[in-house]
Amino acid sequence: MAPELLKAAVSRVTCSGGAGQAKASSLPSHAYVTFLAGNGDYVKGVVGLAKGLRKVDTAYPLVVAVLPDVPEEHRRILVNQGCIVRQIEPVYPPENHNTQFAMAYYVINYSKLRIWEFVEYSKMIYLDGDIQVYDNIDHLFDLPDGQFYAVMDCFCEKTWSHTPQYKIGYCQQCPDKVKWDEKLGPKPSLYFNAGMFVFEPSLPTYYDLLQTLKITRPTSFAEQDFLNMFFKDIYKPIPNNYNLVLAMLWRHPENVKLDQVKVVHYCAAGSKPWRYTGKEEHMDREDIKMLIKKWWDIYNDKTLDVIVAASSAATAANGQVSEAKLTAALTEAGVVHFIAAPSAA
Repeated sequence: MAPELLKAAVSRVTCSGGAGQAKASSLPSHAYVTFLAGNGDYVKGVVGLAKGLRKVDTAYPLVVAVLPDVPEEHRRILVNQGCIVRQIEPVYPPENHNTQFAMAYYVINYSKLRIWEFVEYSKMIYLDGDIQVYDNIDHLFDLPDGQFYAVMDCFCEKTWSHTPQYKIGYCQQCPDKVKWDEKLGPKPSLYFNAGMFVFEPSLPTYYDLLQTLKITRPTSFAEQDFLNMFFKDIYKPIPNNYNLVLAMLWRHPENVKLDQVKVVHYCAAGSKPWRYTGKEEHMDREDIKMLIKKWWDIYNDKTLDVIVAASSAATAANGQVSEAKLTAALTEAGVVHFIAAPSAA
């Protein structure tokens, strides 16, 4: 398997539309990153995200971490949209933990832990594929190092019905409305939604994440619970307008200023724009309809398309150039000065 840093450098050269002559010093140290698995329609969400970031004039690329089951056709679509496509291997909870997940489809999301291995970037912003960015958020890369930044979640939806927070009506979005009952134990730590977060890739952190996972019992929200546990001591909340979970519109409207929202997370049941029918609960709201239309306006905007040259796209998608030739060419161009060892994971 080709070393990860070499593959990343190759992707940048072949996918960024004319970056082949870029020197190492000109390559970005920051990037957005998302995650894609399977051959379903989530690729539309990632295309929409890529176009949304382009519309707000981000200075940084979008890296798409794809599992091996993402078909070549979808990878080419993403490359043609200017994305940097990086294949990762799946990460699963330990086999000896036979926990029945309340939401089993979240299990594959443990694979998101692989993005901490993308150490050619000093800082990244993770965004789920069902997120859209409506205002430039590049300034989040300037947040102080050494912390994990994300938006606090809401505990009021039925997906939280298995928790004591939901059962007593406690939510960190309005902590004074229902006080935490000390009889239930210590007050829960602040809990973030893992659909969007600002983090620093690090190999020591990456290895620690995988080792910790081996001894951690899986829970209902899979990697989101795990990340909340792992980064509890360095988590710093950022405002809701950086990750508007749609349930906030009907659960905590007093905390939402829709005209100031920069990032919308289409995670409520029935809210995926590319699947939207308006028939699910809350989906006939006018604010939801407006946000669905706003997403489609970006997705359908042909002026936001970036079509990479066919030869470059083919090379990036299929890896048809030998590692030795790429190493020599990139080193001569000043793009690669060393090749990191392959991941031990």
